[in-house]
Amino acid sequence: MAAVLALAAGTGGAPAQAQSRKPTVHEIAVIRDCAKKSEDNIDAGEGTCLFKLVAEPCMGPLGSAADRVMADCYQIEGAIWDVLLNENYKELLAALDDEQTDKARAMQRAWIAYRDTTCGFYYDKIRGSMAGFMGAACVARETARRAMMLKFFTRL
Repeated sequence: MAAVLALAAGTGGAPAQAQSRKPTVHEIAVIRDCAKKSEDNIDAGEGTCLFKLVAEPCMGPLGSAADRVMADCYQIEGAIWDVLLNENYKELLAALDDEQTDKARAMQRAWIAYRDTTCGFYYDKIRGSMAGFMGAACVARETARRAMMLKFFTRL
């Protein structure tokens, strides 16, 4: 399980870019609160919680942030969703029998490969400075979606 959780932080073949800071207590709280309110509706959670509460305010006025700043803001939000994903994954595993646990681990490994391949493709296709923030946004978005999906599975 630790290996699966450690892989969740990676971005596959995408070049590494350091995140400038850790999320603030306030940023963590607003995402956590929004995700909690959206537990029964993943689509609504994505529309309400994703990027609007952390990444966009971090970037400032539309069009004013440099590509590296946008990438950093998406990585900051992505780090919050990654924590929620790992919490939700552990909670789900705790509620499963042995056979279901094995299947959940396989499901999660497949999802990590999907996310990393999909989000890494921005670097393969674009090959420019836009790839950094687009890849970071992809990782944050896919991680948020997965965190919400794992919570949904836990509630079934």
